[in-house]
Amino acid sequence: MKSSNSSPTRPANPMVGLFVTCLVDLYRPNVGFAAVKLLEDAGCTVEVPEAQTCCGQPALNSGDYATSRDIAKQVVEAFVGYDYVVGASGSCMGTIKTHYPDLFKDDPQWQERAKNLAARSHELMSFLTDVMGVEQVQARYDGTITYHDSCSGLRELGIKQQPRDLLGSVDGLEIDEADNSEICCGFGGTFCVKYPEISTRLVSDKVEGIEKTQATTLLGGDMGCLLNMSGRLKRLGKEMRVYHAAEVLADMTDLPGIGDGEE
Repeated sequence: MKSSNSSPTRPANPMVGLFVTCLVDLYRPNVGFAAVKLLEDAGCTVEVPEAQTCCGQPALNSGDYATSRDIAKQVVEAFVGYDYVVGASGSCMGTIKTHYPDLFKDDPQWQERAKNLAARSHELMSFLTDVMGVEQVQARYDGTITYHDSCSGLRELGIKQQPRDLLGSVDGLEIDEADNSEICCGFGGTFCVKYPEISTRLVSDKVEGIEKTQATTLLGGDMGCLLNMSGRLKRLGKEMRVYHAAEVLADMTDLPGIGDGEE
């Protein structure tokens, strides 16, 4: 893994607390292992706090702010003392980074703690490139991929070019962009449960866009989006491998794709 010059404002060997996320923990632990490998290769020391739980996004999406605050407090406590908090999910890290401080606008003490956590929190692709200065990885993936930009990562955290820059360094990999790469897949946390008809239309449109490319593999940075799109592809009988981008970047694609039978 090649990095540019270290930033003088960050520790030489930062201590990173990995925010695993619920979907990675329950459906695709390989993404967590891939994240650890990428972070360690970049020079970080990585720990996974056992006390961590959900980021609280489902409760937040549903307007249950009391529960969201209780969960947020637990997350804040779990990640005290780390130089950085990193997660392989734009939606979860977007919740922590952009929404936690707002949850405590009437509680100055907890808002300050939430702001402190938010300032240390990063999505994996953004952290590797923007903070650690990683320019390339040592990995190989033979095939053409297309990349889905998740809504939270793109719009809340500004993640667009970072994963593409890293994927561009993977031997054998080519990228064919879909015209609708920036359009919502229809998952949206609890959105797909509240509005299933709209969600199905959105993910069907995504599949149409993917099919117009030459890609045989779909990548993304959020497990929710990937599970949603993988499920629709399978139900429509489409042949497409689906991976989290971290798995490809860490050269950890020996497992079946997402939705093809989990570990």
